[in-house]
Amino acid sequence: MLKRPSTTHRWQAVVLCVVAFVATLGVAPASADTPEHRPVHHFSPAQNWMNDPNGLVFHQGVYHLFFQHNPLGNVWGNMSWGHATSTDLVHWTEQPVAIPFDATEGVFSGSVVVDERNTSGLGTAKNPPMVAMYTSAYTAASGREGIQAQSLAYSTDDGRTWTKYAGNPVIDIGSREFRDPKVFWYAPAREWRMVAVVASEHKVLIWRSKDLKEWTRLSEFGPRNATGGVWECPDLFPLTVEGARGKKQTKWVMLVSLNPGGIAGGSGTQYFVGDFDGTTFTPDGPATYEPPKGRLLQGFEDGYAGWTPTGTAFGDAPVAGTLPGQQAVSGYVGEHLANSFVDADAAQGELTSPEFVIDQRYLNFLVGGGNHPAVPGATQGDPGGEVFTDFEDLDPATRLPAGWSATGDFVGYGATSSGLPNHQGDKVLDTCVVPDKCDPAVGTFVSPEFTVTKKHVNLLVAGGDHPLGTSGPTVVELVSGGSVVESVTGNSSGEMDWRSIDASSVVGRQARIVVRDEHGGGDWGHLMVDDIRFSDTAAGPRDTQTTVNLVVDGQVVRSSTGADSEALDWASWDVADLRGRSAQIRIIDHSSGGWGHVLADQFMLASAPARNGTERAHWVDYGRDNYAGVTFNGLPDDQRTSISWMSNWQYAGDVPTDPWRGQMTMPRRLSLVSTPDGLRLRQEPVRGVDRLLDRRHQERARVRSLRPGEHDTRMDATVAQVEVRVDLGSAREAGVVLRRSADGSIGTRIGVRRDGTLLVDRTHSGDVAFNRLFASLEEAPVTVRGGKATFTVHLDRSSVEVLAAHGTVSVTDLVYPPASADGIAAYAVGGRAKAVDVTVTPLRH
Repeated sequence: MLKRPSTTHRWQAVVLCVVAFVATLGVAPASADTPEHRPVHHFSPAQNWMNDPNGLVFHQGVYHLFFQHNPLGNVWGNMSWGHATSTDLVHWTEQPVAIPFDATEGVFSGSVVVDERNTSGLGTAKNPPMVAMYTSAYTAASGREGIQAQSLAYSTDDGRTWTKYAGNPVIDIGSREFRDPKVFWYAPAREWRMVAVVASEHKVLIWRSKDLKEWTRLSEFGPRNATGGVWECPDLFPLTVEGARGKKQTKWVMLVSLNPGGIAGGSGTQYFVGDFDGTTFTPDGPATYEPPKGRLLQGFEDGYAGWTPTGTAFGDAPVAGTLPGQQAVSGYVGEHLANSFVDADAAQGELTSPEFVIDQRYLNFLVGGGNHPAVPGATQGDPGGEVFTDFEDLDPATRLPAGWSATGDFVGYGATSSGLPNHQGDKVLDTCVVPDKCDPAVGTFVSPEFTVTKKHVNLLVAGGDHPLGTSGPTVVELVSGGSVVESVTGNSSGEMDWRSIDASSVVGRQARIVVRDEHGGGDWGHLMVDDIRFSDTAAGPRDTQTTVNLVVDGQVVRSSTGADSEALDWASWDVADLRGRSAQIRIIDHSSGGWGHVLADQFMLASAPARNGTERAHWVDYGRDNYAGVTFNGLPDDQRTSISWMSNWQYAGDVPTDPWRGQMTMPRRLSLVSTPDGLRLRQEPVRGVDRLLDRRHQERARVRSLRPGEHDTRMDATVAQVEVRVDLGSAREAGVVLRRSADGSIGTRIGVRRDGTLLVDRTHSGDVAFNRLFASLEEAPVTVRGGKATFTVHLDRSSVEVLAAHGTVSVTDLVYPPASADGIAAYAVGGRAKAVDVTVTPLRH
């Protein structure tokens, strides 16, 4: 579960009569709007939004899948628990909404147990209850807006109807980031255990209870390994190590999802292997990471020692840890570090080292704070220009500047007072202005006509990054002669930044400014605009960098930034090409918005690179679309089964499906295996998936001596298992193209490289334009022996799930090809591949 991205606007409260209606919702018939993308053997709701799986439980021969669901629309909101059931994990029946939101709380992620011993007293010995623990996300109507606490609901009719416990919440620590409880029975103590996260602190809290109502906190785990985003959806469970010699060995696995900061970008899930004694989870390996030894340039333990601060952000000395008003800072070495939170995010400044000679191959250092990289052409200060409107002088009747008008949902609304970072004056034009209809509101604000006299229209913009050509644009357009000359969009942020529209082609002509919001909800589905100016000079983006830079001869030659986290992590620059050169390190804070500070420590020249937490972590999946996965309660450990949400928060609100958004991954059986690199999680399809294989119609193609390029196998597949064996020969890369169009312009390329990389390339997989972050190339490590490797692709109408290295490597990606793109080709790159063998086994529908 993820909090909605736009935290600057209120929860959309819904009247109680609507809530009562939601509680009785059944399943509406599916629309045929995008049937070519409706998965066959992955669960998707008949309609509306779905994200994280919740409350996975097996009881009396039935698998129950609860999930985060919006019963009222196909964008995130009104969070409730949807419900589906299955007897084989592949054929699902959607049930009525299980636990609906109400006026005081959203029902966020959690888990379900069957209280066989009726420890809770919420059922009877003969009819033990199903008990759900979920996160109450309190609304303004509760008087505790934004607080997240853990609550119970129970069912005594096998999950068909649910009652919220009268004593809710059962755990409340007063936090806005405490969520996602996973409860399980801990047999050695004959008690319940629960793991939940304090998301922004990268911590998993472990609790105990005898009755599911009264809880005692036992311990915490984290931060550790990947901390590039908030931690979410933890799970903790035992697995027997398969193939272990001698005595049977049981280890515990901790799953932790994080967003952003996944290995492929955006959402991802890491795992830890270790031991659990009923109180504390102890991961295998050293407690702390030791970077390669080297020559320390600066550790900030003796003041700035020759480093020069300018501005106010860094003060006159290093900081001892966390400053007032700052979240807890972690990951630094010793007692001091450079921390530009000296005057909170408002302060700006720089910290520059004396010159030094680069005499090692790598420069390693710790960095944290804001994720604001340096942007080419960025400038500081006011760009000047002739003000067209600053939205301060408004017509009282329309609340818009004179001559402006509104259409759609925006009629009757206009500019409002705002506290957005970097805006000018008091007011901003904000398409989130309609009460209780923030992101869903659509329409336009239109300026009066004017004569274009300057080459550029410069303006401040924030909000949704949804350009023209994507689904539901949020844009500011320059329109002349009925055509859009050029447009700009937001930055998926509440921090206003300068944008420029090139008007040079229409100088001397009449034009209008159109602020257009057609997004319809969710995922920064609104736009903020201020200070529209005319100038002969384009306004560069505002310089808001929070960076660590390497400067040689006055030029920045390397640059790194934080990850919107107070946990410092290692960064490493390969500076082999700069050996013998004089250089300086310059730490820059030019940001006054959210996460407008930078943290740095332990600058060290070394012969080997330091590895950051993302690189050190073990990943459940190396793709873009496997998030928030948890396992079923009620199954024996040797049948440990997981399901994940098949999407990514970077673009989940834009995926081109209707009337539903969201689907689940293939259910996977988990096990632990010993590898040369240590214990690793293995994933395999559950038996239900194997039983769908139609081996009578299996086809094989053996393509030999492939020249560089694509070679048609004369096979096709839309829903199938595709097994691939590659012999690279002299090729640098080889594999298959799935869901390929007849002309070869569409297809998802899956292959291996000689350097031991498994790749999934969906940049030409069909519809990739709905969000600029969707088109991607995923990479995962595999072993290539003698130029040979194998992998298996589980293919559905809108997804590929690739398992390799005996199931220890997984890559999951959504794809949206047209129904006609069903071909299969073999391919080679950089030489002649000796062979690509392909076996296609269709799945029965």
